[in-house]
Amino acid sequence: MGMNVGSGSGDEDEVVSAINTTPLVDVMLVLLIIFLITIPVVTQTVPVKLPEEDNIALQTKPENIEIAVNKDGDIFWNTALVPDNNALFEKLKAVAVLNPQPEVHIRGDQNARYESIGRVMFQCQRANILKVSFITEPPPKG
Repeated sequence: MGMNVGSGSGDEDEVVSAINTTPLVDVMLVLLIIFLITIPVVTQTVPVKLPEEDNIALQTKPENIEIAVNKDGDIFWNTALVPDNNALFEKLKAVAVLNPQPEVHIRGDQNARYESIGRVMFQCQRANILKVSFITEPPPKG
């Protein structure tokens, strides 16, 4: 006397159409644990306090020198046109010996070639000007 427990069809070798996700979940948990352990080791850095961004308002003093470079590469000492690089160097050399040495503020047109601005910086370096800064438009507030 036999008893049939189950679906009642009598076929023991039915194909199971469901996917067994247990091995997939096991692999994912192992990978998650590995990443949680290794990420803090990889991201270790030397603790430093980084500077915060700040804009210093321009303090215009009468002894400061403003050199402007327009988009054509013409150089202006305050508002007077400087004819060439040698004349610029001579003017910078004359003010470099003053005590205290004046600051040089460079105002470069955004469409000027870098070469034009670089020539002014090179002449400042040759004349031993210690403080050279660039004047830019302030960022938009918003």
